[in-house]
Amino acid sequence: MATILAGDFRKGITFEMDGKVMVIVDFLHVKPGKGAAFVRTKIRDVINGGVIEKTFNPTEKFELAHIERKTLEYLYTDGELYYFMDQETYEQTALNQESCEDALKFIKENMTVDIEFYKGKAFSVTAPNFVELLITYCEPGAKGNTATNATKPATLETGYVIQVPLFVNEGDTIRIDTRTGTYMSRV
Repeated sequence: MATILAGDFRKGITFEMDGKVMVIVDFLHVKPGKGAAFVRTKIRDVINGGVIEKTFNPTEKFELAHIERKTLEYLYTDGELYYFMDQETYEQTALNQESCEDALKFIKENMTVDIEFYKGKAFSVTAPNFVELLITYCEPGAKGNTATNATKPATLETGYVIQVPLFVNEGDTIRIDTRTGTYMSRV
């Protein structure tokens, strides 16, 4: 296995620490006037999502963790698990709601998503950056309400509620940026 020194930490690097897989969210190399240098980090547990701040000696060694990313198709849910299929091998992967909670706001059946695996176990689902979804409910828009920045809540076909401009109506298909959860345009 490849190793990394804490002094070589950068954003996005995944490594093993205390039997857990961590990803570096933020880091700062500190060289005080007195005393030894150190690395101040903000790291996230990739399995449970918890973020902690930790200080490391730059000479500490850690095993690099190889995270595999695959594009799979969302098939269906049975109420407890969410099923995804590899489009090349037709192999199915089932995940619990906690693993794919953020992505579920923006995905519907037959959409492709990115799933991250560690040692063959899936742990995270990411929706495409942009999706087009149908509005299933919102208050009717009023004519002439196009120039203001006023918004209203609209329910998407996935059940998620998003803020949209007043001129958007029920039955419209809209484009959404899933990274921020914001309305972009009508389709």
